[in-house]
Amino acid sequence: MRGLDLKRFSEPDETVTFELGHTELVTIGPLTVGREVEEPGWRWSTHIRPIAGTERCEYHHIGYQLSGRLMVETRDGDVGEIRPGDLYDTAPGHDSWVAGDEPSVRIVFQGIADWAKAPDPGERVLVTVLFTDIVGSTAAAELHGDRAWKRLLDAHHEDVRALFEAHRGREVKMTGDGFLATFDSPGRAIACALRVAHAAHLLGIEIRAGIHTGEVELAGHDLRGLAVHLAARIMEDAGAGEVLVSATTRELASGGEIEFLDRGSRDFKGVNGPRQIYLARSRLGD
Repeated sequence: MRGLDLKRFSEPDETVTFELGHTELVTIGPLTVGREVEEPGWRWSTHIRPIAGTERCEYHHIGYQLSGRLMVETRDGDVGEIRPGDLYDTAPGHDSWVAGDEPSVRIVFQGIADWAKAPDPGERVLVTVLFTDIVGSTAAAELHGDRAWKRLLDAHHEDVRALFEAHRGREVKMTGDGFLATFDSPGRAIACALRVAHAAHLLGIEIRAGIHTGEVELAGHDLRGLAVHLAARIMEDAGAGEVLVSATTRELASGGEIEFLDRGSRDFKGVNGPRQIYLARSRLGD
């Protein structure tokens, strides 16, 4: 019938199966909606983490619980229970598991299309890449001593991961004293990096950050490609407390509360031709 599209989960467009569960996916209009079923004993960190390749679920879910109970643990360690009849909004960076002896059945409206699927080897996606690093970490560790430095690092890592979550960033891995993360928005990546730098300064340490937007190749749990290499090189050019971005990222994030100061062009090892670099800073201050 013109103007009316009807679909049923009993006849899904795709079914994704995993240990102790499955998801029936239906695409209707612009939305992909899932009916997700997990059996008693299912837990994301046990049954999905080996597939997803991340420590926690990095999808932002919005859904409705039909039956059964689901426990959710946030990145901060807070635990909540989703019960039948609950509408829920779960931020990235969580773990979840079925509570009790009844299967969990829910309808998920967001964050379901690629859930519980491993990335296709060699798949290329457009992202904004962020590298961070602590400046002078060896000298700082000697100054503070091992135990105090570890406590300081733990506090810094907690701040960084909380800010990643707040800006919809996905931690890819740690790189020595820093992080590699991706964002779906250049503006969010820059805002996150500026807040990470400010939070680190309040702890008495300084970080530097480099950001570039481009296509990357998914390689298991890691990323490959020129965009990753260039973001790392840009970070290495930054000074203490600085967030440097490529011209591409600057063009895509122009306007709003961020201003950019021209830092000239650079020739980076392994990159063809000079690249224009900009210092990003908040118009509003810290």
